[in-house]
Amino acid sequence: MDKPTMLVKRKLLFCLVLVLFMCIVVTARLFYIQCFCAEELQLKAYEQQTRDRLISADRGRILDRNGSGIAVTRSVNTVSVIHSQIEDEQKTARFLSEVLEMDYDTVFEKVSKKVALERIKTKVDTETADIIRKADLKGVVVDEDIERVYPFSTLAAQVIGFVGRDNQGIIGLEAKYDHLLKGEQGKILTRTDVRGIELGDHQTRIAPVDGYDLVTSLDLTVQQYAEQTIKSAVEGKDAKSGTIIVMNPQNGEIYAMAIYPDFDLNEPFTINDEELALIWDELSAEERNNYLNRMWRNTAINDTYEPGSTFKILTSAAGLEEGVVTPESGFSCNGYHIAGDRMIKCWRYPRTHGSENFAEGVRNSCNPVFMTIAERLGSDKFYDYLIKFGLDKKTGIDIAGEATAIMYDRDDIGPVELATMSFGQSIQITPLQLLRLASAAVNGGYLVTPHFGIRTQDKDGNIEEVFDYGKGEKILSDETSETLKYILESVVAEGTGNKAYIPGMRIGGKTATSEKLPRRGGKYIASFMAFAPAEEPEVMALVIIDEPKGTYYGGSVAGPVMKELLSNILPYIGIESKLSETELVLDEVKTVTVPLLEGMTVAEAKNTLYKLGAGYDIKGDGKTVNYQFPPEGETINKSSKIILYTS
Repeated sequence: MDKPTMLVKRKLLFCLVLVLFMCIVVTARLFYIQCFCAEELQLKAYEQQTRDRLISADRGRILDRNGSGIAVTRSVNTVSVIHSQIEDEQKTARFLSEVLEMDYDTVFEKVSKKVALERIKTKVDTETADIIRKADLKGVVVDEDIERVYPFSTLAAQVIGFVGRDNQGIIGLEAKYDHLLKGEQGKILTRTDVRGIELGDHQTRIAPVDGYDLVTSLDLTVQQYAEQTIKSAVEGKDAKSGTIIVMNPQNGEIYAMAIYPDFDLNEPFTINDEELALIWDELSAEERNNYLNRMWRNTAINDTYEPGSTFKILTSAAGLEEGVVTPESGFSCNGYHIAGDRMIKCWRYPRTHGSENFAEGVRNSCNPVFMTIAERLGSDKFYDYLIKFGLDKKTGIDIAGEATAIMYDRDDIGPVELATMSFGQSIQITPLQLLRLASAAVNGGYLVTPHFGIRTQDKDGNIEEVFDYGKGEKILSDETSETLKYILESVVAEGTGNKAYIPGMRIGGKTATSEKLPRRGGKYIASFMAFAPAEEPEVMALVIIDEPKGTYYGGSVAGPVMKELLSNILPYIGIESKLSETELVLDEVKTVTVPLLEGMTVAEAKNTLYKLGAGYDIKGDGKTVNYQFPPEGETINKSSKIILYTS
């Protein structure tokens, strides 16, 4: 036998080395997979061999300050199908369409889809879900789910917000605190073969982690009073819209934020305009979206407006703080003021206020007084106070979409701009910015942070986190704040704000009538800012009526609205009336205790209230009273109306 040639030996050696190298590579690869990738590959294998169905976490509730649920969740179910396990597609589709009251073709299309898991319907009630479970159809699964419910429908709609189909917050507090409310989803895991068919009946359930409850500063009763009041005012004046904000000026807690028109949180995609609803199907998707966003818009924080005379509070504070004016400083109003080359009229023109001191000028809301103070301050110093009061930035409220003031740059403020800004024109701010600056004027000079969120807690009430907003920067002296409280109280007692006077209550405030742009368009905003008790304010409220028909002056339009609001909420929060001897005999101070009317027929309720001398307003066409507001035991003025909801 011939010896192998050198060439053959080399080929054999090459093959041997190649095989040895491949063995080393394979061994190294096996070692790498076993030692470094085992956990990852095991997880992937497990995922391929199992099917997971998500379990919705119980979304945390949104509560008012007293623990009443404004946004809650209830248990519902989700019905799905696993195509690989279905024995008869037509039979399954027919059964599900009948029980779920859905179109057969729609259900059959879903059942026929060759996917691992297809949802047929979400938010299925427990009774219907039990029927489907008992049918025990192959490939049909019923899983637990949750549904967001708003018990009071329209209450604080633009504040609370709502959730989408996936239970994720869309707007308002639902969106802002979504990361705390939503919790963590759970899973149901089932072993399957390569075709997706389940192996045995064993399932692994990974429980969801519930979200935290959010306790807010909102007070359900104050909010209801505010909504009832602003709705009545807007409809009574055939106005475009209206806003009421009620806040604690000492710490920024918001007790109520009512915006009308509102919308139903349980049906947020249903338009609230009846005329628009008639042509809704004819609108484009973009047009519908624009209308919906407008309906959901929180005008108290998203929109700016020229505040008018309520802004004189800032000018007053700056003048007193800088010492360019005192309560006794003298002024003379001849019906106008010359700023630069322009004559700017007082609201009373061609009549005049004549000689008056500063305190009287505030009571009269005399424009020339404030233009003079601004001139004494100068544009630079006046601008400094715009910054001091935080108008160049957001208030920090815990809702997204907040706007900031629209105002001149420092270098662009001339004599005319300075004059008009002094009484609330040529500058646009949000209603909340106005309430914040007014709070600083009467709370000792602290620029508080308006807010809703107070704390989060678990389902058992155990506190998870308390939100700290601080007291805020001190921007005014105690002396200036005390002087402003005294002067603004006199506005309600003796001046343009007398329509908000309530016997026995010490109330301070300021009226405003703002002409909307473009000027001379005949459109106005009537507003009223008030606080009580004047000596140590616990409540600061702002009423805004946008485009009232007929009389449009702030004192005449918004003043009575403010009086109605405060007449109801001040006794509720514990601010007692202290009547003087002359006030004791007034009819408007007489009160009545609300009786239990729920369960009565409408005729019986009417008769009961007639005997008490109390007014009422009936909602609905039913014959029985199923809900009343205020509730039994509340003490109200006889001039207030009790709302009866019938069924």
